[in-house]
Amino acid sequence: MDAMTSVAGQADAAGVSPFVLALREALRTPRRPIARFALGDLAVELRATQDSVWALIRRPGSGGVALRAAFLAGPFTCRRVRRRAGEAARLRIASALGEHVVVFATAADDPQRLRVTVTLTPAAPLLLPFLPRDLYPLGRGDDPLAAHGHVEAAQRGLNSGLLYLRLDEPTFGSLLYFQNLTAMNDYYRATGTKPDGAVGGEWPELGYLPPTPPQSGTPPVHPLPAGRAVTISDAILVFRDRADGSEREMARQFLQMLGAAYRVIDRPVTQFRDWPARAERTLADLSRAPEATVRHYGHRYAHPYVASEYPDIMVQMALLAPIRDWGRWSGTIHPLDRAFAAGLGKFYDSRLRTLRRYLPNVGRDKDKDAVDSWYLYHPLLNLARLARDGDAPARRLLLKSLDFAIKAARHFDYRWPIQFKVTDFSVITATANDQRGQTDVGGLYAEVMLQAHALTDDPRFLDEARAAIDAACGMRFNLNYQANLTAWGAAACMRLWRITGEDRYRDQSYVYLASFFHNAAIWESNIAGAAHYTNFLGVTCLQDAPYMAIYECFDSFGAFERYLEDSGADLDPAARTLVSEYCKYALDRAWFYYPDTLPAALLASENRNGHIDRALSFPVEDLYVDGQPAGQVGQEIYGAGAALVFATRSFHHVEGAPFLLFCNHFIRAAERIDAHALSVQLDGGETCRAAISLVPIGRRRLPRATVRDAAGRIIRARHRAPSRIDFDVPASGRIILSWR
Repeated sequence: MDAMTSVAGQADAAGVSPFVLALREALRTPRRPIARFALGDLAVELRATQDSVWALIRRPGSGGVALRAAFLAGPFTCRRVRRRAGEAARLRIASALGEHVVVFATAADDPQRLRVTVTLTPAAPLLLPFLPRDLYPLGRGDDPLAAHGHVEAAQRGLNSGLLYLRLDEPTFGSLLYFQNLTAMNDYYRATGTKPDGAVGGEWPELGYLPPTPPQSGTPPVHPLPAGRAVTISDAILVFRDRADGSEREMARQFLQMLGAAYRVIDRPVTQFRDWPARAERTLADLSRAPEATVRHYGHRYAHPYVASEYPDIMVQMALLAPIRDWGRWSGTIHPLDRAFAAGLGKFYDSRLRTLRRYLPNVGRDKDKDAVDSWYLYHPLLNLARLARDGDAPARRLLLKSLDFAIKAARHFDYRWPIQFKVTDFSVITATANDQRGQTDVGGLYAEVMLQAHALTDDPRFLDEARAAIDAACGMRFNLNYQANLTAWGAAACMRLWRITGEDRYRDQSYVYLASFFHNAAIWESNIAGAAHYTNFLGVTCLQDAPYMAIYECFDSFGAFERYLEDSGADLDPAARTLVSEYCKYALDRAWFYYPDTLPAALLASENRNGHIDRALSFPVEDLYVDGQPAGQVGQEIYGAGAALVFATRSFHHVEGAPFLLFCNHFIRAAERIDAHALSVQLDGGETCRAAISLVPIGRRRLPRATVRDAAGRIIRARHRAPSRIDFDVPASGRIILSWR
């Protein structure tokens, strides 16, 4: 469920759940509340009904929502017990099932955020055939059937368990419901379930549907163990009473509310990853492994997958641009730079005046005229990167390809299909399973046009960027097709804002970000094989894909580097937090795409493309939140640029120092104070933490190092060893590093 609308009477026409009717009837009967407390200007009432305990959260005179805190399915007793710091109430519920403990937590940093955590200690090994959803909007008279509103976004697959809704009549406002799925790992493992699409529903019965084993004549038997407390719900509710309902304001508000939920969840501690060493291994394997490259027309080209698929232009550029970055970072041009660059011209069709996807000699099993829409533009983006760094051949190839790129955009009225023929723009595949085309290609196209504008100062490129972004308006949470394209759209919007000064472009960037983070898994799964890697803040590569992909991961990282560079102080703090945290966790999470970091048994034995060789330092394409075997799609050579991108962005040379400075946030500014001191400015999330490390260069010894915050207070090292010194520092603000 991506979006829905509801008006009074529709629920009756579509059918009404017995749980909706039972709640409506129960709320018609006055009962003595268990407890009451305030949540900003909201009033919260805890009430017991025949089979449930509820939190009724109302805005006086403006409706509310009912949250089922516990479902008992029979007689029970409920009593208040002594609450702890930060808690508004704590309940202990006894029933035949065992004991529920329900904690209602509030916090001063957001007076309209409520966290409701429920643990269950079963009285016996407990099989749960069904648990109902837990969230119901309330209209006049506490009637859920009288509530008018709509859902903007709900959980997709195994991404974050969230629901973003607006109750328009009564004028209650907006609610972000966020289930902290990390807390339920023990439940999922014990019951053999996974929370696939668990948060959603049909208005007015919404919220979390705890996954239970499928029912059949012989259902699986996976009970919750007796006597052991297990978390069965950890719901975070964030309320807002003001929003004009527009696309941009609802997107901004979503990011702000998601940021409020993010602040209170436990987040995994990131680990140091030696990306320069990984990059060197990757370059060695690209250079030497016969499965990596092939020769055509006297030139060297990379396979897309290990010993599989024909060379294509996107793959060559996806490798060449990071290799060029590596050369600048290391101070030495790598031989593969010249080798890959030499053969680019064979992709150019002088008749059509465009880059083709494949070489002219591609096999007959491929349609040489077919191109995915994003494949037309992404190579141009990387060509523009090379051109802006002074590569004259790349500039010429880019400029003579732009007219065709514009012609295609105008032909499709800036709304691209999935795949078309470059010869006549006839559509091969119009839409994906969701009946939408490549909805976010306009953002990528806009970024290409802005790069061309920066190179040439030609105003038509700026006009094209505007047209593409304007054409995407109105898609709301259906904007995302492919994660990295959405990220580039956000970057293009922010750049347009910088160039034009029009706030609507900065605000439109929030629409792209909201769609991106709607597809994020903001939880850490320990289901099945996922226990062997981290998935926190990973984003599924496509709007309906079941997996996270390495290429989309590091390309989004690059787009967000650009986004933050252009943003400045006017960027919404929640947006800054989420983008910075995505990049921080990407540096950790991406390590596990490399086959040698995973147990051999966790790698797929059958691959859609080529095969997996654990000895090669190329990443697999696909990791799964639910722990399915990794690499089912294949081992990506075109994703091999990941290590180079991460190394060159997160490891910094300090002139004259015997170490590299690692930071898992982008360093916004660095100033050399003296020969042995450096001032570093970070601009991550205000309440977040960053990691910095000193890593010796070669066999040189690390010096004695001290880190101070902006107030001069010493920040003690978290880890000291000859191989590395680690510090944990605020992600926002200035630090001073000194050494001797």
